[in-house]
Amino acid sequence: MKKLLISIFALLLLGAAAGKAQDTVEASVSMDLVNDYVWRGQHLGDVSLQPSLGVSYKGLSLSAWGSLGLSNPADTKELDLTLGYTVGGFSISVTDYWFTDGPDPTCSYFRYGHGVTNHVFEATVGYDFGILSLAWSTNFAGNDFTGAGKQAFSSYFELSVPFTLGSLDWTATAGAVPFATDFYGTGRFAVTNLSLTASKDIRITDSFAIPVFAQLAANPYASKLYFVFGFTLGI
Repeated sequence: MKKLLISIFALLLLGAAAGKAQDTVEASVSMDLVNDYVWRGQHLGDVSLQPSLGVSYKGLSLSAWGSLGLSNPADTKELDLTLGYTVGGFSISVTDYWFTDGPDPTCSYFRYGHGVTNHVFEATVGYDFGILSLAWSTNFAGNDFTGAGKQAFSSYFELSVPFTLGSLDWTATAGAVPFATDFYGTGRFAVTNLSLTASKDIRITDSFAIPVFAQLAANPYASKLYFVFGFTLGI
């Protein structure tokens, strides 16, 4: 795992040195409030607060994202760290997901041992063609195992199409899991995410607006349908 991480980080740093992107450091702080936490067709929590923090420079980015259940104390807490690089339409990233639900009952963040960590490490590669974007994600380490105790390499791929209709920004998304995995709760190839998201900035003042969004998301494999509403506060 260490060799893979070193190779990916080296690729990101080399790309950052050669890429053409913004010449100044950009930073962002935001917070989403959602009535349901739905991710790739999975329901992971009820009313949730989801803060994020990010910095980027010349295509290289580092971000932190979290989720905390507000209405249900039993909801799993989550903290994700992502290192990514974007050049043109191409993007690559590595994400460290950490959950309070896992094999470590103490929920120690700095416990990474095989079979005892609550971390999951994922690599993602994608390309944005403008009219549509494609992305493939695979877990390469952490708490993702087969029934035989081997690394499962659970994967997910997604196609998204953005468009504008009736003064709203829309995104249609189709996502699937290519093979059986406990991580996504599938026993075979499965379409797990068919969603339609609409968003609009609600102007409060000339210099301040609140992005509001609504999403209808279906998981055909699990026969589930979700309706998500939320808004973002950011600086």
